[in-house]
Amino acid sequence: MFPVLETDRLTLRQITDQDAKAIFACFSNHGVTRYYGLENMESIEEATSMVQTFAALYQEKRGIRWGMERRDTKELIGTIGFHALAIKHRRAEIGYEIIPAHWRNGFASEAISEAVSYGFACLGLTRISAVVFTQNEASNRLLIKMGFEKEGVLSQYMYQNGIPYDTNVYSILKSSE
Repeated sequence: MFPVLETDRLTLRQITDQDAKAIFACFSNHGVTRYYGLENMESIEEATSMVQTFAALYQEKRGIRWGMERRDTKELIGTIGFHALAIKHRRAEIGYEIIPAHWRNGFASEAISEAVSYGFACLGLTRISAVVFTQNEASNRLLIKMGFEKEGVLSQYMYQNGIPYDTNVYSILKSSE
């Protein structure tokens, strides 16, 4: 059973084929993909394929990706989740994105907080990391604000449109209280 998480303003839920249009709106937007390591989507078919990739991630226990749905409008405004899930080593990498019209409203903070809590409490993780383009100032600031610590820089770690970019690596560890 796919876990559904609730925050004050968001429902984090399974992404379905019905979400392909919203996924396309997100990933065809240069503002979103600019620091993502992914070229802009050019067709709804690419979005449908991504939805299937998210489903396989969960089915194969390699991760989990939730759709971020606003509770007031029922609109899908982005996704968040874990990939590179290694249960044996109790670690995963978090990733997220939000459609620009919904930036700077605290939605990412809400979703990250809920996902991190789920990772520690329900998946038994002790370490959650994040890899972010060094130029992605908003995401770098957000992770620090959320309690992640910068561990270092990975040189030429991700390619965007054929160009290598450096990334910062962050982590948050489960407190031992």
